[in-house]
Amino acid sequence: MLQLIDKKVAVKKSMLEDILKEKFPNAEVEIVALVDDNDHYSITIKDSIFAGKNRVEQQRIVNKVLGELLKGDLHAMQLKTIAI
Repeated sequence: MLQLIDKKVAVKKSMLEDILKEKFPNAEVEIVALVDDNDHYSITIKDSIFAGKNRVEQQRIVNKVLGELLKGDLHAMQLKTIAI
């Protein structure tokens, strides 16, 4: 019987930093690994792009940027967005 294996790809902190700094070039981005397994992170982003938007709208902007990572490779993410 053929067994299918889920090939989950680790998301390195440096990869997250690269993606977020490219999409939010003027932001302060802080990423903290919650567990040493490359898929549990706390992310804080301070950016003027969030000004005038409520928390849900702010987080939707970030979730759209992280798109495919949120569909499986990134297991857990605490997200804090701050308008500056």
